[in-house]
Order: sequence, then C-alpha cells, then structure tokens
Amino acid sequence: MNFKTIQWNSQTQTLTLLDQTRLPNEVEYKSYDDYREVATAIKDLQVRGAPAIGVSAAFGVVLGVKNLVTDDYETFSVELYEIIETLAATRPTAVNLFWALDRMAKTAEVHKDASIRDIKHILHQEALLIKNEDEATCHQIGVHGATLLKSGETVLTHCNAGALATAGAGTALAVIYQAHKDGKNIDVFADETRPILQGARLTTWELFQEGIDVTLICDNMAAQVMKEGRIDCVVVGADRIAANGDVANKIGTYGVAVLAKAHGIPMYVAAPFSTIDLSMKIGEDIPIEERAPDEINRGMGKRTALDEIKVYNPAFDVTPANLVSAIITERGIARFPYNESLSTLFHEG
Repeated sequence: MNFKTIQWNSQTQTLTLLDQTRLPNEVEYKSYDDYREVATAIKDLQVRGAPAIGVSAAFGVVLGVKNLVTDDYETFSVELYEIIETLAATRPTAVNLFWALDRMAKTAEVHKDASIRDIKHILHQEALLIKNEDEATCHQIGVHGATLLKSGETVLTHCNAGALATAGAGTALAVIYQAHKDGKNIDVFADETRPILQGARLTTWELFQEGIDVTLICDNMAAQVMKEGRIDCVVVGADRIAANGDVANKIGTYGVAVLAKAHGIPMYVAAPFSTIDLSMKIGEDIPIEERAPDEINRGMGKRTALDEIKVYNPAFDVTPANLVSAIITERGIARFPYNESLSTLFHEG
C-alpha cells in the first residue's frame, strides 16, 4: 500500500496511527506512548475498522504494561486488567477489539510463572504477531474474494473496509485490490456512508491512492444505480458476525443488502475469522453502539438541525444472513446456511 495505517516502533515503544478524522484533507500521523491515548484514539475514530481497532488495542496493552513496576504477578495482573477494561470500554460492537484484548490477557496468564520483564516482552511479541497475522489475513481474504469477481465488473461498497480499517490491505477492499492485481478491470462505486462519511472521506481516498477507478455516490442513490444496471455485486466488511451468519456492519449496510436482493445482485461480506462470534447465536444478540447526536445535527462541524430535535444515531445495523450471498474469510468462502458452513470452516481451521 502507498500508506500505513498502523506502525509500531519496537525501539521507542510507540504506536503511530494515521489520523482518519483528518482525511481526506490532511494526511497526519500521530504517535502514542500511553494506552489511555490509544483508547481515546479508538473512541474518537482516529483509528477505526474492526481489525485495526483490535491491533491498536493489542499495542495499547503493551504501552500500558511497559512502565508497571512490580515483581509480583498478582499485582501485575490487576493493573493489566484495568488497562484492558479501559481499552474495552471504547467501542462495543467490533468483536476484534475484545478478541485481541482477550488474547493478550490469556497470553499473560499462560506465562504467569515467568518474570514480569519476560511477560512484558511476550506481550510485545504477541501484539506484533496479531499485527502480522492481520496483514496475512487481509491478503488471504483478497485471494479468496477475488475469485468471485469477473473482469469488467463494477462493485458497490459501503463504509470503509480497506487498508485504513486494518493492518494490511483491508477486507472488502482487499478483494478489489487483489482482483486489480490479477489483471481484472474492476470499477468501484462507493457509498458516501452517512453520518460521518467514511465512504466519501476514506474509501475514495485510499482507492485513489492505489489507482482504482472509483465513483462516489450518496447513500440514497444506491437503489437508482442498481436499477440502471451499473452494479454487478456488493462487497462490504463486517464488525461482528453471529453464528447464524447475521452481519453487523456500518449503519446503512442492511439497506444496501435489501436493495441488492431486490435487484438480483450478489451481496458479499469480507471479514477475518476473528470477526465471527459464535457466542452470538443471532444478530439481535450483537450490541449496537449508539453515538453522539452531534454527528448528525452538527455534521462536519455545521449545524444541520435545531439542538432541540431528538436524534437517534446507531453506528451499526444487522443484515440477516439470508441476504448475504457469501462470507469471505481467510480460511475460505462460506455460503448459506451459515450455521453449517461457518462451523465447517472453524473445524477445518
């Protein structure tokens, strides 16, 4: 990629993130050496996208424990869980956040008989491994997903599930990047993705950086471009996938899925296996984050409605599994019924 979303400096023990709230007007990198700053960066969407949040949180743990002064594991463990709880309180919907934090906690517990210095080093290595695995996962998602695209097709995508949302080439956009690399002539329509315009600000920006032909549309134009025959398939990411294949993704995804079904257009979801949460049997079990009213009534800094007007601002919606044509993971492609196909991929993995 022509940019890096997440960078870790092992020598200085600092995390550098591309501040996505500044895009597309400014390309600004910010460095963090305190886990509380990382938590704020996640909550304020300076870093966003389920995989990127998980990787950033893992490094947040490393930053949190590096200055802990104790030789006692029990004391270390109490401090570690306070750090993890702070990071976990940032975003409720993206399961990768909790997956990464749980993995860091379990890594510390497995090595509790080691010295505290060694545990810190092991946690550092685990965070690096999570980052490297995400890069490899993105590549494999791209390889599997590209087989679903034909040369000359046009893809509609919603929100941003690209390199900005991961440590690698993305999930949904990795499919497009790989197809492009394979020599397929793929065009993209990107939904604006209200209320904070991740499609307009982020997806179009990164596709442009990579030389992919992209056309921006407002969210309410999706039905019309489908009706005009401009869209061959939809590819989106996911923040959490229930055991039955219901998909939680950025608000508006459900509407796109309904439209795709009505127009006979396949709807593909691309996500790492860590996004699948078998503890959530159905989509209704997934917690949905509700964000601040000013994202809507003061969109992009301008008042667009009276302050007295009530605002409902869910950040995600849930697309029923029967509207999803395929779920693309690094382990392969699952199809409906997902209770069976996802379970098979779990056992094969």
